[in-house]
Amino acid sequence: MSYNFNEIEKKWQTKWQEEKLFSVEVDQNKPKFYVLDMFPYPSGAGLHVGHPLGYIASDIYSRYKRLKGFNVLHPMGYDAFGLPAEQYAIQTGQHPATTTERNINRYREQMDRLGFSFDWDREVRTCDPDYYHWTQWMFLELFKHWFNNKTQKAETIDSLIALIEKEGNKNIEATCNVKTPEISADDWAKMTEEEKQNFLQNYRLAYQDETFVNWCPKLGTVLANDEVKEGLSVRGGHPVEQKKMKQWLLRVSAYSQRLLDGLDTIDWTESLKEIQRNWIGRSEGATVYFPIENHSERLEIFTTRPDTLFGASFMVLAPEHEWVEKITTPEQKNVVEDYIFQTKKKTERDRISDVKNVTGAFTGAYCLHPFTGKQIPIWVGDYVLSGYGTGAIMAVPGHDQRDYDFAKQFNLPIIEVVAGGNLEEEAYAAKDGKLINSDFMNGLRVPEAIKKTNEELEKQQKGSPKINFRLRDAIFSRQRYWGEPIPIYYKNGIPYPLPEDQLPLELPKVNSYLPTEEGEAPLGRAKDWKYSSEEHYELTTMPGFAGSSAYYLRYMDSKNNNELVSKEKNEYWENVDLYVGGSEHAVGHLIYSRFFNKFLFDIGKVCKDEPFKKLINQGMIQGRSNFVYRKKGTNTFVSYNLKKDHDVTPIHVDVNIVHNDHLDLEAFKNWREEYKDAQFILEEDGHYLCGNTIEKMSKSLFNVVNPDKIVEDYGADTLRLYEMFLGPIEQSKPWNTSGIEGVSRFLHKVWRFCFDENNQLVLTDEEPNPTELKILHTAIKKVEEAIETFSLNIGVSSLMICLNDLTKENCKKKPIIRPFLTLLSSFAPHLSEEIWQRLGEKESVCFSTFPSWEQKYLVENTYTYPISINGKKKFLKEISLDLNKEEIEKVALEDEKTQSFLQGKQIKKIIVVPKRIVNIVI
Repeated sequence: MSYNFNEIEKKWQTKWQEEKLFSVEVDQNKPKFYVLDMFPYPSGAGLHVGHPLGYIASDIYSRYKRLKGFNVLHPMGYDAFGLPAEQYAIQTGQHPATTTERNINRYREQMDRLGFSFDWDREVRTCDPDYYHWTQWMFLELFKHWFNNKTQKAETIDSLIALIEKEGNKNIEATCNVKTPEISADDWAKMTEEEKQNFLQNYRLAYQDETFVNWCPKLGTVLANDEVKEGLSVRGGHPVEQKKMKQWLLRVSAYSQRLLDGLDTIDWTESLKEIQRNWIGRSEGATVYFPIENHSERLEIFTTRPDTLFGASFMVLAPEHEWVEKITTPEQKNVVEDYIFQTKKKTERDRISDVKNVTGAFTGAYCLHPFTGKQIPIWVGDYVLSGYGTGAIMAVPGHDQRDYDFAKQFNLPIIEVVAGGNLEEEAYAAKDGKLINSDFMNGLRVPEAIKKTNEELEKQQKGSPKINFRLRDAIFSRQRYWGEPIPIYYKNGIPYPLPEDQLPLELPKVNSYLPTEEGEAPLGRAKDWKYSSEEHYELTTMPGFAGSSAYYLRYMDSKNNNELVSKEKNEYWENVDLYVGGSEHAVGHLIYSRFFNKFLFDIGKVCKDEPFKKLINQGMIQGRSNFVYRKKGTNTFVSYNLKKDHDVTPIHVDVNIVHNDHLDLEAFKNWREEYKDAQFILEEDGHYLCGNTIEKMSKSLFNVVNPDKIVEDYGADTLRLYEMFLGPIEQSKPWNTSGIEGVSRFLHKVWRFCFDENNQLVLTDEEPNPTELKILHTAIKKVEEAIETFSLNIGVSSLMICLNDLTKENCKKKPIIRPFLTLLSSFAPHLSEEIWQRLGEKESVCFSTFPSWEQKYLVENTYTYPISINGKKKFLKEISLDLNKEEIEKVALEDEKTQSFLQGKQIKKIIVVPKRIVNIVI
């Protein structure tokens, strides 16, 4: 009987689920290990072969750690809120929950077929009210706290109120709105309830403010930066504009320094840490004030190079800056308004990346240099962003390239203040050099000049040293239906937190998923959805990252109805030991998760400051696309090698009707109506040969390979091994279905190694010899190292080499095959489990013990000598390294092969070079 993978895999998947083999609880007698995958959004398309890559890797590691004696938590769930389901609901009228449920069932079916060792008892879905109860609870906690810069942690709003009641806010060191007014204790006491609540919005960690957002009128919602590309929505390709709206925000910026410091304590790749450092964007510099001519206001700017202050030849405001309208002269009004209108069509990301197109408009206003009093023109330019620094810059074109390009474009002065560059060619951005044209700083080097400038700014009260961060507060409102309701109600227009005993605030039914005719979010359509007759709920919902920012904590205690996670379970599981997911989440998700975790740590709800100890980013499995070539103006298709003789158009073709680049002609005709009468110009052998290329796996390119088909044809174990065998987990690599045959043959070989053609076990209880032990222990060492370092491709090849070597030795011994199966079980669990059981083992191989390799078996105690006659190698022979020359000579001569070659001829001499050769001269 051959290896019946379909039957074996179904058998063990059913048994594992029935016995809940991978369900775990707190076990103080075992060390814990928490392995987590970034949970998927359940799209309608289901999984393709690229999606399971990270899941397979994490599953191999989870199974390995169980074999090492760890109590392994390896859960799975679904990031189930999302815009695609809402858009489908708008088009069809079907509730997003219905679509999502159907998609989840499809994902679960596919994942079950791959043999993952998930603890499904802990499954979470972000759209489940029992789950988003705790997402809403975290929002309320953020609403009830502020960030104390002195203690560098979150503290209750009540503690802030107590400080204000005592002495006002003058001496309070907090992360707050830059426009927060200074008040005394008496001022506070005279405020109305509404005024106090509005004032506290300046401090809350979850707060309301007006901010510019990516607004998509067609979708009727605010979009995150990664949902917009080149001014269009990623979903649907609709125009997106910058619009000022009242939004809920999370004061993520309060944790900037701690987010930065925490990177030094976690085991992430340096490249990923650097991405986070750049996103947080810590910069040291100075705040400088420039009085605006004919206005009472001072323009506040932040610069990292106060030493270049005398090189400032113009100022640039972000188009959104609140003073643009106020200071623009009547003569420039139309020009500036038109410029702002055009800028609204660009996202901030577009504005940052577009360095080629230099645009701007002069306001007609001037400010005064703080030291010289000279006039400096004020411009508006889209390369300045309102959310970074103060939304205004002093432009030093001699020493900043974007300022230089701007000055060249508009013929503005370029002043050299650091010697050494060639300003005829480009800006000189060196961070060292001597100052020139800079009054009291002339002759100083840059570091000295920075220090001197800061001293002078403070002395004249025209500025001060400052640390700034690029990290912005996160917009937390979306004008959508399919998301977590924000647990806020309004009384006289003032937001109040929903009482915790009324959580979860569940999504109401609506008659349409579009915004209302009055422009309200879709929740505005809900009937009688109010806190009371006079107090209505917040109508926006939370963004996509809300539910995924602390899901790793909920997995620890997913059935707890009283708290996010109990103290006992959090102190046992602590945090995630290994996190596996795509690099596309290097910024948003990981920053927000770390922010939420640090906040929960501050308020005593979790025991660890960082959520993820180690992070692995898996690469992408790319598609191998195929092409057919249609003669222009016809329905005739020319084979690849003949297309040079014809005027053809390449067309993507479904890879599932192509086999080793040979097109199935009948399947092609049936693929689409337009091809049913297709004609073909074939190769000489009668085949149609397709072209191919490597590109992203995508439905639109018809190169998606369904894992269900691979599992059906080859088995889940083969798919698991093949995806690991393709190359290092972190790298992108192309999929090629034809390449899977080799891995399939290996698993069939494992089966044949253990069973005869009648399906009878052929293994014996005989003790292994040193050679066999060496083969086994070499494999143990290599597989263990491969798993520990996530070089899983090496792990697969080491198993293949081991089996080949055992086959050469004809080693059919249970003491060897048992540990071999334990090694294999992490990679190919179904096959390993089946053979393990047939060996008479009662407990699952998943909970056996990972074998230990012993150095004594790896020591080289023999040498493979080439045995030559008259200088010509005849065969190889292993000879003990303990033998001397005479003994080596004796062993070589006594070998039957030597005797057959000599045929009784006289030996003139024997040359023995230890650990080199044996040469017999006749």
